[in-house]
Amino acid sequence: QVQLVESGGGLVQPGGSLRLSCAASGRTFSTYAMGWFRQAPGKEREFVAAISWALSIYYADSVKGRFTISRDNAKNTVYLQMNSLKPEDTAVYYCAADDRGRLTSGSRRASQYDYWGQGTQVTVSS
Repeated sequence: QVQLVESGGGLVQPGGSLRLSCAASGRTFSTYAMGWFRQAPGKEREFVAAISWALSIYYADSVKGRFTISRDNAKNTVYLQMNSLKPEDTAVYYCAADDRGRLTSGSRRASQYDYWGQGTQVTVSS
C-alpha cells in the first residue's frame, strides 16, 4: 500500500509559479512510476506529467516547456514545478503511483495508476 499526500497548491496570478509536492509513504517509493493529473470543474481528469523509477519523463503537450516533474527518492517525494501559469491551468491537481515502475503507452491514462492522493487546488487568476 502507498499513501500519497499532495501539498503546495494555492492562488497565483497568471505568469506566476507554484511547486507542488507529493509525499509518499512506504519503503518501495523508488520502484513506482509517479504521475500528476488535474481535473477542472465539469471536466474529466487529464494527464499532466509522469516520471518512471528510471527517470523517464512524459509531459502533456499543454504543459511542455512550462512544467517540470522530478522526484527525490530519499525523501519519498515527487514534485511538479509549474511556471508561466495560465488561467486554464486552474484545477485540482492529483498525484498517483503506478507499481509497474516504468512508463508505457498507458501512463497518460488515469486507469494505469494504482494509488491516488486527495488532491490540491491550484487557482490561476488575477
